[in-house]
Amino acid sequence: MDERWTLKKGATALVTGGTKGIGRAIVEELAKFGAYVYTCSRNQAELAECLKQWEGKNFKVTGSVCDVCSRTEREKLMENVSAVFEGKLDIFINNVGGGVRKPTMEYTAEDYSLTMTTNFESALHLSQLAHPLLKASKSGSVVFISSTSTLHVYVKSALYTASKGALNQLAKHLACEWSKDNIRVNVVGPSVVKTPLIESLVS
Repeated sequence: MDERWTLKKGATALVTGGTKGIGRAIVEELAKFGAYVYTCSRNQAELAECLKQWEGKNFKVTGSVCDVCSRTEREKLMENVSAVFEGKLDIFINNVGGGVRKPTMEYTAEDYSLTMTTNFESALHLSQLAHPLLKASKSGSVVFISSTSTLHVYVKSALYTASKGALNQLAKHLACEWSKDNIRVNVVGPSVVKTPLIESLVS
């Protein structure tokens, strides 16, 4: 396993939406490599169960409840992360995402607001909040979880795809702006993965 890649000793990481799907896989991958991981979920019971399981595997994972659609809760999340990691953060994985599967003509103002807040606004704000912590680590890394839907046409996914496209463009700008602070910014665009999100979108 160590031959694939490594992390610096004592690396710290924040993974949003880390209790299921891709987010959970990322939390466990980082923890296996010795990282101290902080994660969040909207569901208290789900978070508690995951933390219990991770403790049983001797993973160094902690977390708190947070709805990333709430600006106040995003600010509280980063305050918690700063306190736990003493003002420094090595890795920020912006994983939270969601979408409504509809023909374009059926999207409502509420659909737009929810999708853009979940997939784009939260990513921008959390990145702004994380910047001082990433800069303090002197080797920060941001990874946005996007989608291959930004390169292809997936039926009934126009709004979701547009929000992820905006995320891709944000990443490009941050990569240029924050390089002077020794912060790398990258995007990972998975294809269709069997997760609860995908199951809800195709149902």
